[in-house]
Amino acid sequence: MEIAVVGTDEFILGFRLAGVRKTYAAETDERLVEQINQVLEDTDVGILVLKGSDMERIPLRLRTTLENSVKPTVIAIGGEEGGLSMRERIKRSVGVDLWK
Repeated sequence: MEIAVVGTDEFILGFRLAGVRKTYAAETDERLVEQINQVLEDTDVGILVLKGSDMERIPLRLRTTLENSVKPTVIAIGGEEGGLSMRERIKRSVGVDLWK
């Protein structure tokens, strides 16, 4: 399983420096949707990281798909997620509540 990060050049830079290989730059809304769909088709990706504000920019249908996705598990960093908490996402992907 790999981690994929989609966002602006500034957002993905830190992940590149940390060694994440699958980083995708998306400056426009159209490119953001294209890159997310590409990651969703990649069976090697287990976690998709997005900026919280980018979640608001994508169409409702795709956002719903991401919020309900188990593989890859989608993590929105910064801002309001508008969906499940990090605890709920981990519980859904692992199958166990790690906080108990």
